[in-house]
Amino acid sequence: MVRAKLVGINTVRKRLADGSIRLYYYHRATGRALAGKPGSPEFLRGYGEAEKSLLDRLNGTFDGLVRDYTLSPEFGKLRASTQREYKRMLTKAEVKFGKMPVAALEDPRVRKDFMDWRAEVARDSGEREGDNRLSVVSAMLTWARDNGVVFANHVEGFKRLYHSNRADMIWLPEQIEAVIAVAPVEIQRALILALHTGQRQGDLLRLSWNNYDGQYLSLRQGKTGQKVDIPCTKALKAMLDGMDRTAAVILTTKTARPWKPRYFKAQWEAAARAAGISGLHFHDLRGTAVTMLAEAGATVPQIASITGHSLKTVTSILEKYLARTRVLASEAITLFENAPSTKFANQLQTGTSKTIRGNAK
Repeated sequence: MVRAKLVGINTVRKRLADGSIRLYYYHRATGRALAGKPGSPEFLRGYGEAEKSLLDRLNGTFDGLVRDYTLSPEFGKLRASTQREYKRMLTKAEVKFGKMPVAALEDPRVRKDFMDWRAEVARDSGEREGDNRLSVVSAMLTWARDNGVVFANHVEGFKRLYHSNRADMIWLPEQIEAVIAVAPVEIQRALILALHTGQRQGDLLRLSWNNYDGQYLSLRQGKTGQKVDIPCTKALKAMLDGMDRTAAVILTTKTARPWKPRYFKAQWEAAARAAGISGLHFHDLRGTAVTMLAEAGATVPQIASITGHSLKTVTSILEKYLARTRVLASEAITLFENAPSTKFANQLQTGTSKTIRGNAK
């Protein structure tokens, strides 16, 4: 008998008049009864027919568009975590728009339907969730437009409700030292790696010893696919060279296991609380690294080569984050005080109005 792993099957147990138990099988999405036993030719035939009827029913609808998008090569290139989150939000959208004909997506007035839905989600689940759900729908419609399924994406370019302003959210030296003082060594290592490389948490947790050649950390960023080769600072090299290689990855728990993102987040937040730090995230270390590189005199292209940002993004980050630091301002004043061209300004002193009038004669 053929063994096949099929999904979307409901099994119902029913006691017969003679006291025996009989199992009945149904195709979950269509409700069709499936004859025979799982794996039998008649069962597989019935399952295939039910799946075909489901596909026929979905064709030309929003549900069908979601199916095609999530099975597309473009969707498959997204990170696994991104795919899961996109599927979660598209499932929510299907509840509202599942039966909508694809033809209706061509009407510019459909934008109002999606904007009204976003407003409902924002009221119930917050503005950020509302924006994110509509962003995923927009991404799908852009894919559909690019692949000739629809002629336009009428949701594109919507104005977001949620705005996260973290312009002054950088880690100051005393805050970093406070975390180092109380955090377990496993968390300290993650902090140092983030500060010396400017990489995202996910990329840091995936770093393996194969990414380190004794001088450089080389990786391909999960979010962008950008390849970066980061020369290790003396401090980072000393830390890496002094670590026991107890696992394939560099960062591990105290039991030498790879970090699970949720567990790392919980341990990081516990260390921050113990240090008396609030309002700052691990991700803010990425902006802090950009800021520190700028303070050290690195140019925008040099910073981008380390962090993997675009030149435009680095510039944008510096415009926001440098508002918090006094280092560049102090250096600017030092230059002002010592430059020959500003000597006259540094010699200016206030005097009485009489002295000024006398000097004016």
